[in-house]
Amino acid sequence: MQDDLTLDAPQTDPATEAARLAKLRPADIVDILNDRDVEEAALPLPYLPLDTLIEIFDQPELIFAEVLILKLPEDLAARILSRMSFDRATDIFHEMPEDDATRMLRRLEPEARSAIEDLLAYPPNTAGALMTTEFVSVPADWTAAQTLDHIRKVERTRETIYAIFVCDPHKRTLLRAVSLRRLITADPAANILTVARDATPVTAPPTMDREDVARLITKHDLLAIPVVNRAYQVLGIVTVDDIVDAIIAEGTEDVQKFGGVTASEDPYMQIGFGQMLYKRAGWLGILFLGEMLTASAMQHFSDELEKAVVLTLFIPLIMSSGGNSGSQATSLLIRALALGDVKLRDWWRIALRELPTGLTLGAFLGVIGVARIALWQVSGFYDYGEHWMLVAITVGAALIGVVGFGSLIGSMLPFVLKAVGFDPASASAPFVATFVDVAGLVIYFSVALILLRGTLL
Repeated sequence: MQDDLTLDAPQTDPATEAARLAKLRPADIVDILNDRDVEEAALPLPYLPLDTLIEIFDQPELIFAEVLILKLPEDLAARILSRMSFDRATDIFHEMPEDDATRMLRRLEPEARSAIEDLLAYPPNTAGALMTTEFVSVPADWTAAQTLDHIRKVERTRETIYAIFVCDPHKRTLLRAVSLRRLITADPAANILTVARDATPVTAPPTMDREDVARLITKHDLLAIPVVNRAYQVLGIVTVDDIVDAIIAEGTEDVQKFGGVTASEDPYMQIGFGQMLYKRAGWLGILFLGEMLTASAMQHFSDELEKAVVLTLFIPLIMSSGGNSGSQATSLLIRALALGDVKLRDWWRIALRELPTGLTLGAFLGVIGVARIALWQVSGFYDYGEHWMLVAITVGAALIGVVGFGSLIGSMLPFVLKAVGFDPASASAPFVATFVDVAGLVIYFSVALILLRGTLL
């Protein structure tokens, strides 16, 4: 039945269509809505049960949720936004036009409006923006039985009940965190503090970047991490499912930057023509200007090229090898920095590691290059001239220098960008390749001038 709904055009009667959709899981409904035009997707929504609508809009995968919510009657939209998870509702408000967001905020229930306004105050992609205020906390003077009874009463309105936070009953400062497993196996009469592990909970400030929050959750194997203010009071929690969504979004941005494209959170098929040009034209222009330096380098060595035309045969080989080695190093280091495997202070260790690695890889490619020239010459496939052996040695030596330089520069660029406050992912593969192309030509012809002086040059 699900496949039929996905392939069939929406029913002319929205109520009938809604009845069919209501039989599916919310995630499956989201997939169907995403495959439709926004106008068609919105038609059956007013006829769905409120609980189903709340679950649908709670799905981060729903495309253009802010557009769909505004197409609903305002009182229905306000009820959905008031009763869905506050962190997801905040995401929707972030995407709304300012006038619509202001108008809709006024219609929310007081508790929801207050919570969402607080979350909207935090910068995007921080712990404060990701967190939900719907968590379970109890005072430190409660028993395990009281805590379990409280969870039974509030579980429907909480993001998760698997982590319970124990706070000072007067100052409301965070004291301990208790897992549901330990709680249900504890003596009902035991004080909740005795149930918790004797360790200070891992916390995050509201301004912490989402990548750092993800790193903490992964490192300590947490289901949720409390976000605390300076007084160590719990403002909210970031759950592991929120982090999964954030990691996917962050990974998408990084992959786009690797390819030399301005990052976009919209799905590919939802990016308009104008936006697509805007996202790509800037980087293409920068890379094109960079490649123009290649022409300048070749003009500088134009006399040498006229004397030894055979050298031009290996320019693509030299340039691509240097760019490839630089891109390899850049990709490795960007990922290592993102995971926290290396720090800024480790730059010199990386340089000492990458330089000999690059030189060795260059020697490996150089041997292949020399062998290829010798094989073609001896076999009669191509005549490189009487000084073919010197040409082969020039190509081999240039490959050592270019690949070594590419590996060193490719590994250092992410450190430089991070040190000056830019995203290391901006050191994309095309950017590194363009930079190394220019330097590779200079290295290649400099080696040629040294080795071929008095013969071809």
